[in-house]
Amino acid sequence: MVTAAEMKEIERRADESGLSYDAMMDNAGRAAAGVLFERVPALRTLAVFCGRGNNGGDGFVVAREAAARGAEVLVVLTDGEPSTDCARHAFDAMGLPAKLLAELSDAERAFIKSADAVADAVIGTGFRGELRPNAAAAAQRMNEAHGLVLALDVPTGVETDTGRCADGAVRADVTVTFHDEKPCHALAREVCGDVVTADIGIRL
Repeated sequence: MVTAAEMKEIERRADESGLSYDAMMDNAGRAAAGVLFERVPALRTLAVFCGRGNNGGDGFVVAREAAARGAEVLVVLTDGEPSTDCARHAFDAMGLPAKLLAELSDAERAFIKSADAVADAVIGTGFRGELRPNAAAAAQRMNEAHGLVLALDVPTGVETDTGRCADGAVRADVTVTFHDEKPCHALAREVCGDVVTADIGIRL
């Protein structure tokens, strides 16, 4: 088990050792997509909610992989286009259109609610405090969805090191965490659901 700060240092050392941040993101997203299809083998419809940081980048990879397997995928940007280089690279490589959360049509909102699964890639290990309005709105849509809710690394609204859950935090059925579990996966098990640890290629 590692804290958020420890994981950040592990990733930095892995990057220095030749496993780039882009490669770690790609490995993470592909691993999460694999878990998604294990849990929902007949998955045909998927909504992926992506924030502007690297957690969102993981989500873009999940979206790309799901579309490649034949799923109809709706990518929702909670706060606009990516703000980090890695997430931007994943966004550009995704090859799918994306919609702003605030501009979803009635049909798209209905798609989210009825989708076979929704993926939470809004906020990862850096979350503290309370959810901002757009993140809260995205979390509400995921919590109201009928399909499987899969969180990437940490459900949005959950503090990594303390397990504290903000009002409206995502309630995941499955959380795919990368490289190692974080404290919240034990401390907030009720909102993390089943926790699956994915190998993203780090060998230190």
